[in-house]
Amino acid sequence: MGRRSRKRSVAGAVPDAADAPAPAPARPAPAALRRRAPSSERPPAPWGNFPLGELCTLAGIILMIVGFASSSTQALFVGLALVALSAVELVAREHFAGFRSHSALLALVIGFATGVVLVVVDAPRAVQIALAVVAFLAGFYFLRRTFKDKTGGMGFRA
Repeated sequence: MGRRSRKRSVAGAVPDAADAPAPAPARPAPAALRRRAPSSERPPAPWGNFPLGELCTLAGIILMIVGFASSSTQALFVGLALVALSAVELVAREHFAGFRSHSALLALVIGFATGVVLVVVDAPRAVQIALAVVAFLAGFYFLRRTFKDKTGGMGFRA
């Protein structure tokens, strides 16, 4: 890669004020809006310092291992449900506090719950899929708008 050429000033010459370029208008750097939020800003749990989410995840992992080892589908599904519950709680807390945007994941939970309800009531398959997709899209739209309201217009926060 070669050197960039520069205009060289005449030795001893003082630049004229009229020749100086106008300063660029100040605007916030895009990187400042997408800064990584430190964990100290993470929203606190409603139950304080008690590690309820971590204990719920641990219990779920243990139940999944027991379910695999003993071929117990009930233990396996309860373990999966506990881990999912713990994850959704953390994601919802972070999203609604404006810490990080989890619009797609929360909308997916809404769409999944809608699909489960429609399967339980024995709706036709096309209706199940259509309403689950509509619930996902509507949930994504409203969750994204809620996050933007919390953060002053940012659609996401890395």
